[in-house]
Amino acid sequence: MCGIFGYVNFLVDRTRGEIIDNLIEGLQRLEYRGYDSAGLALDGDKAGESIIVKTTGKVKVLKQKIVDQQVDRNTVFENHVGIAHTRWATHGQPMLENCHPHRSDPNSEFVVVHNGIITNYRPLKTLLQSKGMKFESETDTECIAKLFKHVYDTNAAAGVDLDLCQLTKQVLYELEGSYGILVKSTHYPGEVCATRKGSPLLVGVKTEKKLKVDFVDVEFPEQNSEPANNQDLNLLQKGNNLRTAQSRAFLADDGVPMPVEFFLSSDPASVIQHTKKVLFLEDNDFAHIYDGELHIHRSKRSEGDTTTRQIQTLEMELNEIMKGPYKHFMQKEIFEQPDSTFNTMRGRIDFENNKINLGGLRSWLPTIRRCRRIIMIACGTSYHSCLATRSIFEELTEIPVSVELASDFLDRKSPVFRDDTCVFVSQSGETADSLLALQYCLERGALTVGIVNSVGSSISRTTHCGVHINAGPEIGVASTKAYTSQFIALVMFALSLSNDSISRIDRHKEIIQGLQKIPEQIKKVLNLEDKIKDLCDKALNSQKSLLLLGRGYQHATALEGALKIKEISYMHSEGVLAGELKHGVLALVDDKLPIIAFATKDSLFPKTMSAIEQVTARDGRPIVICNEGDEIIASDKVMATLEVPETVDCLQGLLNVIPLQLMSYWLAVNRGIDVDFPRNLAKSVTVE
Repeated sequence: MCGIFGYVNFLVDRTRGEIIDNLIEGLQRLEYRGYDSAGLALDGDKAGESIIVKTTGKVKVLKQKIVDQQVDRNTVFENHVGIAHTRWATHGQPMLENCHPHRSDPNSEFVVVHNGIITNYRPLKTLLQSKGMKFESETDTECIAKLFKHVYDTNAAAGVDLDLCQLTKQVLYELEGSYGILVKSTHYPGEVCATRKGSPLLVGVKTEKKLKVDFVDVEFPEQNSEPANNQDLNLLQKGNNLRTAQSRAFLADDGVPMPVEFFLSSDPASVIQHTKKVLFLEDNDFAHIYDGELHIHRSKRSEGDTTTRQIQTLEMELNEIMKGPYKHFMQKEIFEQPDSTFNTMRGRIDFENNKINLGGLRSWLPTIRRCRRIIMIACGTSYHSCLATRSIFEELTEIPVSVELASDFLDRKSPVFRDDTCVFVSQSGETADSLLALQYCLERGALTVGIVNSVGSSISRTTHCGVHINAGPEIGVASTKAYTSQFIALVMFALSLSNDSISRIDRHKEIIQGLQKIPEQIKKVLNLEDKIKDLCDKALNSQKSLLLLGRGYQHATALEGALKIKEISYMHSEGVLAGELKHGVLALVDDKLPIIAFATKDSLFPKTMSAIEQVTARDGRPIVICNEGDEIIASDKVMATLEVPETVDCLQGLLNVIPLQLMSYWLAVNRGIDVDFPRNLAKSVTVE
């Protein structure tokens, strides 16, 4: 949700037009996250002047508004800070006054963009209003901008000279909640401060010369001088300044400053076109950029704090975040699944010797095998991937497995113990509820495992161990290839935990050989697209509701398929456990309600067929997903059959879910819906 992008150039001449283009392109790369308004802030031609342009609607509307306002594009800047934002409304409706960036006053002395939620903004707003400040919006973010000015003015009146980072530190002492923040100020030209707590933020670095070292030192204050909270906001002590040393990474041999460009963002996808060198901030980091240097500060030192932040090299390519020949990202990502599933297994499965090697888990496997229970914690599609693989975990490991929705897990304050293993599954690795649940489990001493797609994400860095699913960037809001890659990663995890079991050797071989065939089998399923498109055109477009029946391994597939259909096509859909059909659901069945039933071969096939017979006996005409060559029911009793290849029972859901992804896509396209940006939804849910 929301997107932050900032650009800083130092000793690199850039026109205002080039700076605007960089900011606009950065926001466009973040559009998939979900938003309802956009804006940016730039330096004006006069000292102390700021240009803020913002609007409701898409980034293309912002781009046109900049043209309409005739913002001069020709002024050249050797050193400049620009910040930009796409907003997903939390406080205040999508209106012009609520769009980011927000300013501290009519002179825009401080300008802020912010992801997240400030939970104590009401008392802060009351305090600031009592100091005579007038608010222009309903947002929590405006409190941050005005708080910057209040703290700055209070210290300046007392003769205390602060730098921007120390000022930011003082402001954040007063904030509660989650945030990713960029702040620029007319009092600190050419400088920007970035900080995060529970909301992702990274810094991309672009230089002509190679950096001296591939890390940035973390700078700690010599003395912890954390102020006591009170409504007057304590003044800083003179001389307590965080600006302490020259950054080794940017130290030039001849002492001459190095030309450099910095790109600040909430997602690496927006910086990859400029640079592959990125540094991921950790919670409570302060990144202070000035004079061509990047400094990382912490307000105090705690046990376990690392003293450096690595500058990493992104492995993704620009073409991975482009649509290519496809009309939508979702369609592209559905058709990427033969490759993405192969990439999840590549280098990790020895198909000749039937061995699994997950390097991120290897040293932790003995500990996990001894645990009392495994708790899988996730949200949305990731939750369904956990449900889909729970049975195979319990079969292979004989360890009790519970699957929890992160929000409900926290609401119940579920008991967690030191001999539990908690597995966190997330595409982005930044899901707010999952992160809160992760902190909850860490505080109780449990071993934590991360199954994520985004390298450098909060979950991947915070968990003790884990597996990157290597599905590649997923841009469409509706998760498709991440689901199948999470599914495979979890199956490989279960196989790794039981690889010392002699009695399960044959089962291991069966599953591993089944995994080898999955990419080619997915290609076969994708050939059903024309048939599914025709089915949507003729039978489903006019429908308002849809039921999906699955049992055993296919219950999770039914839930995931229903989620895809409802979030993309806005059609009501419900995944139903076929064994519960007689307990209420059967009352809905008639000759008008579309029903999709999974009747692929596994141990529960006879029971599934019984459920389908109950449907057809009440004039229902289901769409049946079955294995190739199976004639399981008379053709006059079904609306259609979709045949998929047969595989190992625990892997069949990987193939069965593909037709539902295609069905949700074509239902949405036929209804004229923006597939990649469904209303009210966001790709990365970074607020509670």
